[in-house]
Amino acid sequence: MAVILIVVVIASRIATDYWWFDSVHFETVYTTRLVTQIVLFVGFGLIMGLLLFVSLAIAYRLRPKVRRANLDSEFLVQARDVLDSRSRLMMLVPSVIVGILAGMSAISATDTFLAFWRGESFGVTDSYYNMDAGFYVFQLPWWNFVVGFALTALIVAGIGAAIVHFLTGSLTIKAITKSGNADDSKGAHRQLSIMLGLILVVLALNTFLGRFDFLSTDNGLFNGVSYTDASARMPAQTILAGIILLVALVAFFNAWKIRWAVPGVGIALLLVSSLLITGPYPWLIQQYQVLPNQQDLEREYIGRHLDSTRAAYGIESDDVEITDYEAETEASAGQLRADAEALPAIRLMDPSIVGRTFEHLQQVRGYYRFSETLDVDRYMIDGTPTDAVVAVRELDFESTDAEVNWNNQRTVYTHGYGMVAAYGNQRHSNGEPVFFSGGIPTVGLLPEHEPRIYFGERTGDYVVTGMPDDREPVELDTPTGGEGRTESRYTYTGEGGVPIGDWVDRIAFAVRFGDINLLLSDRVNEESKLLHNRVPLQRVQEVAPWLTLDSDPYPSVVDGKIVWIVDAYTTTDAFPNSQSIDYQAAISDSRTTAGVLGQPAGREINYIRNSVKATVDAYDGTVKLYQWDEEDPILETWANVFPGTITPKDEIPDALLEHLRYPADLFKVQREILGRYHTTSPDTWFQESDIWAVPNDPVTGGDSLQKEPPYFLTIRWPGDERPHYANTTIFVPKDRENLSVYMAANSDATSDNYGQLRVLKLSDEEQIPGPGQAYNAIRTNETVADRLLPFNREGSDTQAIFGNLLTLPLGGGLIYVQPIYTMTSSTTGGYPALRFVVVRFGERVGIGDTLQAALDQ
Repeated sequence: MAVILIVVVIASRIATDYWWFDSVHFETVYTTRLVTQIVLFVGFGLIMGLLLFVSLAIAYRLRPKVRRANLDSEFLVQARDVLDSRSRLMMLVPSVIVGILAGMSAISATDTFLAFWRGESFGVTDSYYNMDAGFYVFQLPWWNFVVGFALTALIVAGIGAAIVHFLTGSLTIKAITKSGNADDSKGAHRQLSIMLGLILVVLALNTFLGRFDFLSTDNGLFNGVSYTDASARMPAQTILAGIILLVALVAFFNAWKIRWAVPGVGIALLLVSSLLITGPYPWLIQQYQVLPNQQDLEREYIGRHLDSTRAAYGIESDDVEITDYEAETEASAGQLRADAEALPAIRLMDPSIVGRTFEHLQQVRGYYRFSETLDVDRYMIDGTPTDAVVAVRELDFESTDAEVNWNNQRTVYTHGYGMVAAYGNQRHSNGEPVFFSGGIPTVGLLPEHEPRIYFGERTGDYVVTGMPDDREPVELDTPTGGEGRTESRYTYTGEGGVPIGDWVDRIAFAVRFGDINLLLSDRVNEESKLLHNRVPLQRVQEVAPWLTLDSDPYPSVVDGKIVWIVDAYTTTDAFPNSQSIDYQAAISDSRTTAGVLGQPAGREINYIRNSVKATVDAYDGTVKLYQWDEEDPILETWANVFPGTITPKDEIPDALLEHLRYPADLFKVQREILGRYHTTSPDTWFQESDIWAVPNDPVTGGDSLQKEPPYFLTIRWPGDERPHYANTTIFVPKDRENLSVYMAANSDATSDNYGQLRVLKLSDEEQIPGPGQAYNAIRTNETVADRLLPFNREGSDTQAIFGNLLTLPLGGGLIYVQPIYTMTSSTTGGYPALRFVVVRFGERVGIGDTLQAALDQ
């Protein structure tokens, strides 16, 4: 009965998974991975199981013909009786169990095998073995798995044979220690010697492959090959592999010499050689040759490491433009205002603060919710590209007043409604955002579009949709009558979802979700569809598990639909001679915390490309993977594995292209690496004399010490005639607080300069305050303090909230711009309103009700 239940559960899982992949037109991904997993499970399971069974069978066949009772303990006598009476079963059961475990282990290598199978060339070779980078990324991981598996299989088979020989009396302590062996021990001796020889051959191969690991392991100075690695450790690895092979030959030879001591001596010599070659010898080289002359001896290796790292992270000289910048700290009267007016907008609405404002003003009903941190996008308004703060109105069942029952949860409260957008640089006189799209039904300047949100960041549970034409709709849709309590009803008509009109489908999903209501409810009918895996990141991760996803998907209106845009990366930790970083640590800041879907903490990478721009339709869940990087070998490899799943770049709709941007997490990774790898000088890198550090966000304060996030802004680069949309960040010198570097990535995907990283490197002679110093100066400024006094005094029911501290080029220098919000704390309905704008340029601080007023001070 238990076996039948397990089979039913597995079958339902396979069936429902396949139906889901078929519904999003990525069934190739599922079938390819499933077939590969079955082949690996069966193939490696059979290899391990048969090897163990054959080894046990040979050992049992070589048992002594006559028992030596004087050597038997009572336990061994009983064990041999059991073995003799059920010999075939006693060999078959452990072989099957071990085979199953081995097969399950092989399943974990599915992606490793697929990448090996269709791996592409990088066209870049390493400087030590002259191997293409594709060997390290695609081939080596598979060979390491195969060799590791073979070594484990042989060890398990050898141990199994030794146990049988011991139980049958072929292997005894006395027989091993005596100078000559009894005839009935020769078989055991021969089999175990051959097994030992095979183990050593595979171990030699494993040691030989280990030479390639030096190109990505940490040598104490960097990831890659150092002087000691090249001159001592790598040659030692080759020598050690040769010694192991010699000992393997001794073991094979000993199979016919029948001397247990011979392989024992060989193994002892091998251990001594291993300790000497891989331990003291490299240590002596490092301590007495390298460390006294480290900069000179490592210069060549550091240079190669710099080149590899810069190539792996896309920050080579052609990708990054570094300009020395003499920042002005004084501006003539009206200059800052004039320069600011030349920009389409300086975004003042802080998306991490106004989420509560959006919810208060645009929520409409209590069961709708907005994200705590909103998104930033661009729209063409009256012919001008305009920065906007945007959000979608998602449904939150836990916030409803409805009775908690299956019908309400699964068939009534199924979707959110509407896109809300506000100008990034405008506010009403009372501080509220100026919305250019919102309400229910949606009205405003956004292009006409389907407003319903069936797939969003809050849609974790599955829902059932669909009704015959002759039945009334049951899905709650839009509130009607202004503030009245009536709602219209709706029936989902999208292409997405898995049909569950017949009983087989319903039974399979009922088993999968453990939900018998799918079989009993009259809301499930012949037109029903089940929508699950509704979170955009989850959908993309399911169809492309080989991608690393950006932590911040954002909604946009594209061709009459609300779509979630997800930047996706190809990454590896095996690019030769490149520096590894902790991916989660690199992307974490005051607005992004560790724990991105599918990315475990501590995962390291040493190569990254924004190879895919993915979209998820918020209404029907359609997933599209658009090629973005046309030269990435990792993307080409997975396109080979899953043909037809990647849409070519030239098929990206123009309406979508207008909303694509330079990815936030890629920018964070690159700024982390650029902090030290902006230099091409090995000496500068070694001396650590020019390290850039990402400053902590001064606004979050406290003991958190979280990095300041990058900001999407429209800026005008010094010397450029026109402004452009950019992802921006700043650096301070290591262990100091003054501003030293300003960096921006062109984020206009319609521009030929998209993706170009531009850096303003400030003069060391001119000390420009860093964000912490600027924020402190703002908080302690007398004028600012006077304006905020009514909100900060004891007993006040209104508090002042400082928004994001933005930095952008203006007036020949760099200016800090910070919005200040006020919010009443005496009522539960309080929400932040933009009250003041404060700026700092040089040593001057200005505050006003508007940006223009602050700039004029």
